[in-house]
Amino acid sequence: MISVEDARTLLFDLVAPLPSEPVPLAKSAGRILAEHVVATRDQPPFPASSMDGYAVKAAEVERHAMFKVVGEAAAGNRFDGSVGPGQAVRIFTGAPVPEGADFIVIQEDVDRRGDLITITDAPGPKTNIRPAGVDFAKGTTIAAPRLIRPEDVALMAAMNIPQVPVARKPRIALISTGDELVMPGETPGPDQIIASNTFGLQALLEGVGAHVRVLPIARDTVSSLETAFGLAEGADLVVTIGGASVGDYDLVSEVSEALGMERSFYKIRMRPGKPLMAGRMGDAAMVGLPGNPVSAMVCGYLFLIPMVRRMLGLDTVVTPFQHAVLAEALPANGPREHYMRAIIDENGIRACADQDSSLLSVLAEANALIMRPPEDPERAVGAEILYLPI
Repeated sequence: MISVEDARTLLFDLVAPLPSEPVPLAKSAGRILAEHVVATRDQPPFPASSMDGYAVKAAEVERHAMFKVVGEAAAGNRFDGSVGPGQAVRIFTGAPVPEGADFIVIQEDVDRRGDLITITDAPGPKTNIRPAGVDFAKGTTIAAPRLIRPEDVALMAAMNIPQVPVARKPRIALISTGDELVMPGETPGPDQIIASNTFGLQALLEGVGAHVRVLPIARDTVSSLETAFGLAEGADLVVTIGGASVGDYDLVSEVSEALGMERSFYKIRMRPGKPLMAGRMGDAAMVGLPGNPVSAMVCGYLFLIPMVRRMLGLDTVVTPFQHAVLAEALPANGPREHYMRAIIDENGIRACADQDSSLLSVLAEANALIMRPPEDPERAVGAEILYLPI
């Protein structure tokens, strides 16, 4: 068995950042920016009024000063002339500041009668003008890699970037294995259960940017597994669920190796999730997960999500541990790194009472995984421990 850290290192060796692809700006939110993008213009492209009011010469601005209104400037419709001494141009927010003007008197500080205005209140020192390029200038860069947020989409739109280079979504094929499984909605036989891991992992991996295909359940026969692997062709990562342990019906290793899988490792010094297998099969990485639902999901958090992030080209692929204070004591840990389902709230963190790796109901209640190092001693209430949010 190898450590969790060593397993991650070997898994990262199986995958690499994927090439980029262009997508329309409107489809870029939630994707990973793969290449730097550069503004093609200044924003604003001209000095613009930040208020509704009157554009005048700053040197003439004082209380009781009078001006003749000679025109109007609105957003998208500038005043073509020049503002001379004693003149003002009616201006609205976002409009280009007319030539010759360098101050906007806000309309609340003005009394207007016909085409004459009088400054009635002290305007203050603020010019109420946004300089050209105050938001960003031509050549301003949005650096990759980064998760594109709605705010980034708005910024790129203002930069006049219609096509965005994003990392191609990793293509992942999920194969559940076992005669005991049926799909949700089907009627299970007396010795069968519903396939659940596949759909939890699909949601988990799509949530971090992968494109996931759920393949038909592979039965416990060589031919069925061979068919399933054939359907996975074109995937960047093939994930099998179940059949990775040593047993009469555990055929995943046998069939995958017969199809050319080069094994990287088998078994990790952790719980839950010890019987994990990984390697390469042709152009794809392959990970064989244990069949217990919680084991499969924990391995998804610890290994599959970081692999997806690596394929997306992100700088930070492993979720860092956080610190919390125990609300309930913990007994000493055994020889394997233990990831315990836990609940964290304003009182601290406490491990769920039952850590059986088959109990999805407990995982659904949890919002954290406490990490216990091998041979970790008993921990009292108030002790600081490490955990991963889930």
